[in-house]
Amino acid sequence: MTNDAYVQLMLHKRWADQELCSAIADGLGRLDQSTDTYLRMIMDHIHSVDVIFQHHLTGRPHGYRAPRSDTLPDWDALFPQIRRLDDWFCEYAWSLPSAAWHEPLDFTFTSGRPARMRRDEILLHVSVHGTYHRGNAGVLLQQKALAPGRNSITDYLEDIDPVLDARTA
Repeated sequence: MTNDAYVQLMLHKRWADQELCSAIADGLGRLDQSTDTYLRMIMDHIHSVDVIFQHHLTGRPHGYRAPRSDTLPDWDALFPQIRRLDDWFCEYAWSLPSAAWHEPLDFTFTSGRPARMRRDEILLHVSVHGTYHRGNAGVLLQQKALAPGRNSITDYLEDIDPVLDARTA
């Protein structure tokens, strides 16, 4: 993959996350407490993993003991946190020098196991991990007769004008 492809993956992730956040926000009044809790758990997990890997990319400790928050955040906190971090990943992918894409990073998983991944592998993981769990959340919304928001790359490409500068998409 070229650097541009990773930028596209991060732009797609941001778009798909916002599609799902909007679908959840629009349906909040129709969710029972159990579904609301499960959705927050899924979205918190996606976000927590994103934060953990952001810290791996920047070489900072993250403080997570598991791939989820110690306390489940409410939607008013979670929705803007997701957007800010998605913006960060887009900017990170956009500005990462070509020489750094394949740089290996050593870190420790929340399980305590040591790990090594390249920067490009981390971005790929963040993208694929989010896609998988957005699908989980979409099923919960569909069970409540709510549209889950679009998630596919083809929907994204159809929705976004490819002539636009990637930073403004």
